[in-house]
Amino acid sequence: MSDIVIPNFGESITNATISVWHKAAGETVSRGDTLVTLETDKVASDLEAERNGTLEILLPEGSEAPIGAVIGHILEDGAPPSWKTTASAPPQPESSPTPQESPAEPEPAPAPSKDQPSDDSPRFIRTPMSTLRRTIAARLAEAQHQAAILTTFNECDMGAVMELRRQFNTGQREQHGGIKLGFMSFFIKAAVKALKNVPQVNAKIDGTDIIENRYYDISVAIGTDKGLVVPVLRDCDKKTLPELERELASLAEKARSGALSMQDLQGGCFTISNGGTYGSLLSTPILNPPQSGILGMHAIQDRPVARDGQIVIRPMMYLALSYDHRLIDGKQAVEFLITVKNAVENPILEL
Repeated sequence: MSDIVIPNFGESITNATISVWHKAAGETVSRGDTLVTLETDKVASDLEAERNGTLEILLPEGSEAPIGAVIGHILEDGAPPSWKTTASAPPQPESSPTPQESPAEPEPAPAPSKDQPSDDSPRFIRTPMSTLRRTIAARLAEAQHQAAILTTFNECDMGAVMELRRQFNTGQREQHGGIKLGFMSFFIKAAVKALKNVPQVNAKIDGTDIIENRYYDISVAIGTDKGLVVPVLRDCDKKTLPELERELASLAEKARSGALSMQDLQGGCFTISNGGTYGSLLSTPILNPPQSGILGMHAIQDRPVARDGQIVIRPMMYLALSYDHRLIDGKQAVEFLITVKNAVENPILEL
């Protein structure tokens, strides 16, 4: 028999919630099978079977347990369970019919009252928030309560980036391991340039001190079925566009499979969120504490714009920079966003 134990996720995490059992109690499992998804206040992670055997569940879905707690066992084939699982209710004895009732002739169900709908559809469903969702909600509220958040907007012409992407993906992609360039790597490089140009955005408030970062680790918001996670790409100033895309793809896969580690989520200087993936045309992103700035990308839309006195149709994207006004002045925020705009409209293919 081997124990299924809640692992240590990091120093700041003391417990985890059992989100989903992927196997049923009593089911045969094989080494490497995904057994259970655990959620903490920062990550969701899957545990795999370490041996072949039969699954015994000790704690049901929704239970919260401390780090190191045993939540189940994998029994050797044919071995009796150590004790009855709490994941399923004990079998109830069959009740014999009383003289007043017969299994063959049950009493008719009462007619629905006038105050209730006649169908069986519920009017609402109440479910508990997951640990991850509770943490997301708390951090968003904390950001709005503790920082003086202001947002400034601009727009950029995406034509040059789209042409560079087309040239790379059709002619140079195979030379770089088959990686396909997206838009995010260009915006990461543009953000790095802007952070160097306006270092106040690459800073944070710590009590009565200001800490100015001298490195460029960029957080990228990724939506998953379990909620929004923000893994970090390290040393973005030292990496090429294909390297950034490759690392981003790896982090996105880890995020969607619940395999992100605490190290993947910590230490970012600045965040980029691409609402355009979902069709958002304009939004005001919320800060990712303790960072002081977040860049919002949006959907690309063909719009009429003035060029050299002529009205032309160009692929345009609205940009939004939310920032902590306690630390960053409006002039600095506008300068930062214009630097991003100019870098995107005049891109360099860094390979």
